[in-house]
Amino acid sequence: MTFFESLLALLLAAIVLLQFSRHLSLPYPAMLAAAGVVVALIPGAPAIPIDPHTALALFLAPTLFDAAFDFPVGAARKLWGPLVAFAVVAVLVTASAVAWIGWAVAGLPIAAAVVLGAIVAPPDAAAATAVLSGVSIPRSSDAVLRGESLFNDATALLLFTAALSVQSGGGFTLPVDLELGLAAPGGILFGIGCAMIVRRTNRHVVGTLGGSLLQFVQVFLVWIIADRLHLSAVLATVACAMTVARSTEINASARMRVHSYAVWSTVVFLLNVLAFLLMGLQARLIAGRMHHAEFMDALGFAGLVVAATILTRFAVVIGYNRFRAWRRRGEDDAETATIGQAVLVSWSGMRGLVTLATAFALPADFPQRDTVMLAAFTVVMVSLVVQGLTLAPLIRWLGLDQQHAYAHDLAVARRSIAEAALATLDDKDGVAADALRHSYEAERQAAEEPPIADPLHRRRTLGLAAVKAERQRLEDLHDSHRIGAETYLQVQEEIDWRTLVLLPDEKRRVEES
Repeated sequence: MTFFESLLALLLAAIVLLQFSRHLSLPYPAMLAAAGVVVALIPGAPAIPIDPHTALALFLAPTLFDAAFDFPVGAARKLWGPLVAFAVVAVLVTASAVAWIGWAVAGLPIAAAVVLGAIVAPPDAAAATAVLSGVSIPRSSDAVLRGESLFNDATALLLFTAALSVQSGGGFTLPVDLELGLAAPGGILFGIGCAMIVRRTNRHVVGTLGGSLLQFVQVFLVWIIADRLHLSAVLATVACAMTVARSTEINASARMRVHSYAVWSTVVFLLNVLAFLLMGLQARLIAGRMHHAEFMDALGFAGLVVAATILTRFAVVIGYNRFRAWRRRGEDDAETATIGQAVLVSWSGMRGLVTLATAFALPADFPQRDTVMLAAFTVVMVSLVVQGLTLAPLIRWLGLDQQHAYAHDLAVARRSIAEAALATLDDKDGVAADALRHSYEAERQAAEEPPIADPLHRRRTLGLAAVKAERQRLEDLHDSHRIGAETYLQVQEEIDWRTLVLLPDEKRRVEES
């Protein structure tokens, strides 16, 4: 099969597996990883070379930008302690442990061993989020898992870039030292400068299809230009995204925001599918180049790396949890994070797209490249399949599934925004104000605890029936040629927006998945 045919096959398989995972309450990243292995076993699978620079830009630039744009700055200020411990200390400890194994067991040079450590060190929060979509965990644990994703990616990628530069340059030299010293601050300043340009550019394309396309072009340009200037492309992308996000107006185009969310979610999912396809194809090539004894030795080495990634995260997370408990032993406040939450965060350290992308980015002359890539692929496979499939049962066994907390937070948010809307109508009279007041009052009552659901439920029932009649009438007008195609599409979009507003939560979540 050609690469395009293989991609279509895996996309179809991913869609099918996504439906199975949704109906069986199984995490789709685990099934997607398994699909990548199946691709490796398909006879006639094409051999596809991967350019290292292309791999990093293609897979990491949009992923990092997306994570940085949504980064919860407020939560990070409150949880800076665990974020630093898990996203910086845990990544460095894991990288160090794996580097020692690579040096002592596989005989890798020190710099190359550190590169391997940086590849497998960062957990993938997107994988954990997908696994946790069917449960609701304590808010602090959820904030830590989401918040650490950006920091651990940045830490690992900076370490990866530095170690790879040292390995490629033959050691620490003056040019290498200067490049590494200027890369971080230069990348941050470059990213902030790009964000200022992006803000001015976006004003002219907001609300257009070109605007959505420009978002991706800007992301790739920031990464590629920073890389060509020998600056940190990682920090440039992160700085650009966070600056753009902080400067986005609260009244920004709702249409653009909804459309961008759908597009970015689809693109990130597609990149995951493509990465696992390439993983399967690369694993097939690696296995074909190795003798049986060499392959078994490589698998044994990979097993040691897997054990190191799991055990070091447990040691750091639980150690930090117990240290915090010891520090707060004399305080009246309840312990902020229990040992059960520490176990949950530890077991949530699954590897994914960042590990795959950095493995793809290894140059052809990297020492023992096949062994290092096989170890990285094994870490991804074991973590997603073993940890991914057991994470939800572990949450329930630990008693941390808090669906009631999610429902409470949702009710609080809806009641608060409805009250804010009603406050603006206090001194307003007229038919329009009365209609809006009635609508927001129904939403406020539906968010009460216990909920007063009847008004909103009846509004939804009547509204959906009315929308159905609108759609039928629109189709009749279109079929009888009483309106043109442009008018038809415009009114159809208006009806779609009304339908989305009226849909109950459970139906909306099904459609989004």
